[in-house]
Amino acid sequence: MTIEGIGLFAGIEGKMQYIAKSQRITAQNIANANTPHYQAKVLKDVDFGSVLEASLHGSEGMRKLRPETTAPGHMSGGADLQNPKEKAQKITYEIAPDGNAVIIEEQMIRANQDAMDHALMTRIMTKNVGMIRAAVGSSGN
Repeated sequence: MTIEGIGLFAGIEGKMQYIAKSQRITAQNIANANTPHYQAKVLKDVDFGSVLEASLHGSEGMRKLRPETTAPGHMSGGADLQNPKEKAQKITYEIAPDGNAVIIEEQMIRANQDAMDHALMTRIMTKNVGMIRAAVGSSGN
């Protein structure tokens, strides 16, 4: 058995992919800090309520999730998560005379948040692998 079949690790993998995409967008913003008329981009925040709503109705590019129903009383419904969407940053605090709206300090904060989120996901994964090893009885020694 591998850890890919465990839901927690699938969730961690999804969050790591989100962080990686956020890091790419931040790097792109920093790379274009001197490009005239460039608007900084951010990832659309994932909101549980909107994901739940979309899953029930199959909207926002999501198709309805069809969980396996093994008994007549089981309910069906839901959706699968797609890739998070990029969007232009809504609030710009300053715009350079050439129209560029990238604020390096803001991008540094985003990069730091991504690094902290990545470290957190790594720690969660490490702790859970340790618990699985303890349950199985192989401590790695």
